[in-house]
Amino acid sequence: MAGLAHPAYGQLRRVTPTASVLLANNPGKMTLDGTNTWILRAPGEDRCVVVDPGPRSRAHVDAVAACGPVALVLVTHRHHDHTGGIARLHRLTRAPVRAVTSTYLRGDAAPLEDGEVITAAGLDLTVVATPGHTADSVSFLLPDAVLTGDTVLGSGTSVLDGKDGSLGDYLASLDRLEQLGEGRAVLPGHGPDHPDTAVLARAYRAHREQRLDQVRGALDVLGADASARAVVRHVYADVDKRLWPAARMSVKAQLEYLRS
Repeated sequence: MAGLAHPAYGQLRRVTPTASVLLANNPGKMTLDGTNTWILRAPGEDRCVVVDPGPRSRAHVDAVAACGPVALVLVTHRHHDHTGGIARLHRLTRAPVRAVTSTYLRGDAAPLEDGEVITAAGLDLTVVATPGHTADSVSFLLPDAVLTGDTVLGSGTSVLDGKDGSLGDYLASLDRLEQLGEGRAVLPGHGPDHPDTAVLARAYRAHREQRLDQVRGALDVLGADASARAVVRHVYADVDKRLWPAARMSVKAQLEYLRS
């Protein structure tokens, strides 16, 4: 377990004294190397907390359950590659499942609330609302790390969901993670871990500001009422066209932000 490097499919990789990761074998354009399922427990503790059960994969969920006994399951946001395994994991472990959205609650559990402290497996985790990627996105704060879900990734940038993502919320969430994450490692929903959440949050915000400037420039050329599709063709001309649908979601959010 110790000494493994990302990506390490099917192997529990220790990242911090209290956090290990089990990487789902579901790589793709939106999932990067795959979805990270985090296994948390204090040193010497038998029981663990699972953050994001991962996709609907029997092999992955069974491997997660084998890391138990599972005291509690937490969900960072609603996307299926993080929540698809909930039903099977709950059947296997009977552990309560907590999320912001009631759809994913199991075992008479209450929805997550911003600022609450959850005590389980010898750990205290603080819930931090970080909407923007989705409206229900949350992060979990440990003394030495932040589990950021898809708000801050280990590589690349986060796409804002076209259904309920919001750039204004997202920028505020990055500011909050910068404030809370100084000296705390990033434990992301996808990609490798990083040593400092504040550093990565600042870099993410700078990237978003740069993209906003590019979109403003595109509107100067294309007209103030230009469509998201037209802006993507202009701003992302040097990007693989297979990534344009994801870029269009982010551009739509940027246009809504600028026009509001």
